[in-house]
Amino acid sequence: MDLSIIVPTFNEAPNIAELVRRVAIVVADTEAEIIFVDDSSDDTPEVIRVVAASAPLPVRLVHREDPVGGLGGAVVAGYHVAASDVCLVMDGDLQHPPEKIPELLARYHAGGVDVVVASRYTGEGTAHGLADRTRVLVSRASTALTKAMFPLRLRDVSDPMTGFFLVSRSAVDLSGLRPRGFKILLEILVRRSFRIAEVPFDFADRHAGQSKASLRQGLHFLAQLAALRFGKMSLFAVIGGLGAVVNIALVWVLTHFGIDYIAAAIVAAEATIIGNFLLLERFVFQDMRGAASGVWWRFAKSFTFNNVEAAIRIPIVALMVATGHISVVVATAVTLVLAFFVRFVFHSLVVYAPKQNGAAPLRGALERVDEQSMQPGEL
Repeated sequence: MDLSIIVPTFNEAPNIAELVRRVAIVVADTEAEIIFVDDSSDDTPEVIRVVAASAPLPVRLVHREDPVGGLGGAVVAGYHVAASDVCLVMDGDLQHPPEKIPELLARYHAGGVDVVVASRYTGEGTAHGLADRTRVLVSRASTALTKAMFPLRLRDVSDPMTGFFLVSRSAVDLSGLRPRGFKILLEILVRRSFRIAEVPFDFADRHAGQSKASLRQGLHFLAQLAALRFGKMSLFAVIGGLGAVVNIALVWVLTHFGIDYIAAAIVAAEATIIGNFLLLERFVFQDMRGAASGVWWRFAKSFTFNNVEAAIRIPIVALMVATGHISVVVATAVTLVLAFFVRFVFHSLVVYAPKQNGAAPLRGALERVDEQSMQPGEL
């Protein structure tokens, strides 16, 4: 078998026949199989059996009564039963166009890669199949946050959130995967180093049925992200929380002694900016300092960014106090929580970004340190 196509499904009955028809056309010259790993509560399993009976290629069904691990768990289950080492994963709603399968397979056979990612965010790729601008914004923001949390492992991946990709199964440590939600590619890529290539694709509209995206799935994603990168993210949060406590305390002390709350907020912000940078250097991003720019340049970027952030945040605090009848301490606390996520993304992607001319041996050493720093994230 040259190719195993794994399709995790949940209540996708209206899409099965069209998916098999289009896949069969594009893999007509390839010895391929389709494996539906189904967690449905409707008649999807029966539809798959009916379609499989007349399909021009092998169509197999794995129906899970106990769907552990969500979509990610379904993909791993498909890997375990696949007949080919080369496994392609795609959704069952036809937002991942089957016509791209030959291109992904050809790039893999061209050599030099373990994973080929179909990306919405490289080359001529698009995400027009997302329902609205809010979904696009959420997708972009979650991608930026994910890359910020794994800047070394995901440096060559523009779309780590995609569910459309091809991987050599022998390159994946299946026993080491702990799937817990939608983003199985992310789970795979951050566990070990891979040789990665990307091909652009147009994320299409759903053929039929309703999207499974929801607030609950968004919370599942955040839980998965935190579990994968528990160590770095938690340390950043602890230092940010400590800085917030110090900031609030300074604001309280200074205003208690009669200093205007605007001036107090500025003094507190400058003190915590410097203190946080020193702590981040020592405890959070120590594994990335060697490949990043010099310490003074890192400090300049961090100090400038945080002052710009403070210049935006402090007027918001003033507005909340003046118009919302909110205490300055509460207003400061709320805005600091919101600023936490922006700060983390900027520091990971900009302040500690590897220099373009970094030496390969140094990069390899950083990757090994990065692999070790992920271990606390194993839940």
